Amino acid sequence: MSFKNITRCGNLEFHWGERTYVMGIVNATPDSFSGDGNTDIETAVTQGCRFVEEGADILDIGGESTRPGFTEVSAEEEIQRVVPVIERLAARTKAPLSVDTTKYEVARQALAAGAAIINDQWGLKTESQLAELAAKNNVPIILMSNQRDIGGYDAAVGRDTANYSDVMAEVIASLRQSVKTAQQAGVPKANIILDPGIGFGKTWQQDIEIIRRLRELQVIGLPILVGTSRKSLIKMVLNLPANQRVEGTASTVAVSIANGADIVRVHDVKQMARVCKMTDAIVRGK
Repeated sequence: MSFKNITRCGNLEFHWGERTYVMGIVNATPDSFSGDGNTDIETAVTQGCRFVEEGADILDIGGESTRPGFTEVSAEEEIQRVVPVIERLAARTKAPLSVDTTKYEVARQALAAGAAIINDQWGLKTESQLAELAAKNNVPIILMSNQRDIGGYDAAVGRDTANYSDVMAEVIASLRQSVKTAQQAGVPKANIILDPGIGFGKTWQQDIEIIRRLRELQVIGLPILVGTSRKSLIKMVLNLPANQRVEGTASTVAVSIANGADIVRVHDVKQMARVCKMTDAIVRGK
């Protein structure tokens, strides 16, 4: 990376550009597209602890599926799913915990339970108060470019659809607006992380284009998170079910790192931590 920002998260620091950080996905929901979701608290906690042992730097806990065509759940149900998991993980691991939510009250209670990062998959488009919450608690916030409000979903094929003249320009413009909203609420630049939103209102071809052109996103000057793990772009290329997309995920992770990713969000932590270490040795000389 061209910048030397350091993001502090609890007692830990992320030194962007020195290596790739691994975010392990803990789905506290029964309808995850990846097939690894569940609503049993202890199972989710055990999974999170295993991920840390396997190399996860951050754990991302979510209680609502964001798969195409997902069914929304209430804030109350989402809180019941994620807060007990966060409380137990906070007591059992030092890894920073991220709450994957778009709802203010879920994020507020998650932070009180021990979460240290807010991961907003709508980039403050739906709940701009999340920025105020991040500023008040001095925690990092991940802002994702979600085009589902201007794109669409094709139920017949079960995929996002969209039509852009330049998808990367749209992603950059969307994230610039999200960053502006965050900073106006008092979030310091060092606490903002960007996510181009693979699969959220983009076709699988556009997802691949975003990975190919990822370095263009560095124009904003903030760390970049990429989440390609087991997603439909891999299905479309390899024609494999979600639980057989490890190699496809590894390819997207390696190329994303080569093109500027600082964090990768993954289901298969052990394998992707190895991919990151090998890719960093080549790309970063580490």
